[in-house]
Amino acid sequence: QEQLLESGGGLAQAGESLRLSCTASERTFNNNALGWFRQAPGKEREFVAAMGWSGTSTYYADSVKGRFTISRDSAKNTVYLHLNYLKPDDTAVYYCAAHYFGSLNYACAYNNWGQGTQVTVYS
Repeated sequence: QEQLLESGGGLAQAGESLRLSCTASERTFNNNALGWFRQAPGKEREFVAAMGWSGTSTYYADSVKGRFTISRDSAKNTVYLHLNYLKPDDTAVYYCAAHYFGSLNYACAYNNWGQGTQVTVYS
């Protein structure tokens, strides 16, 4: 499988912002929806946001709607997740994934995952 490379995690105070990046191959970027999931310690992996393969449709979990934004740069084959107004509950490992089949908000619908990037938010 073609690799997804994530970057941009780190430490932030509540209310601050971070930007995560996910760079895919040109083929993956142009043919697959890309999504972001997160997993906190002791919890299941949960859907955060996704963007359709054409870049015209976006989807968000209710918990991040209005705070997080997904965007893309086609010239760089990169999808971004802008994390604004961060809360301690946003602390998790964030994963980028390429969609394969099924509903975009289900982890089982994705068949190619990045290595994850840690986001830690303190109050």
